[in-house]
Amino acid sequence: MHPETHLQLHDLRSVELRRHADDFRLTHPRSDSGPRTPRTDMRTRLGWTMVEMGLRLIPDRSAAPSRAPRTA
Repeated sequence: MHPETHLQLHDLRSVELRRHADDFRLTHPRSDSGPRTPRTDMRTRLGWTMVEMGLRLIPDRSAAPSRAPRTA
């Protein structure tokens, strides 16, 4: 494909994606400025709980007994 043709297609696709993003923003406004919803708070708490549980599942290397080198 000729570079100029490729560039024109890229520009057209870029304009199309920006238009879709603008339409999405108009349809789904962000609520960052307003108070947090209970659903968002629940997701945050659940997410941090999962992180905490995952960290507890990782073995603590400092508490593990050190392996002495084997001698034959």
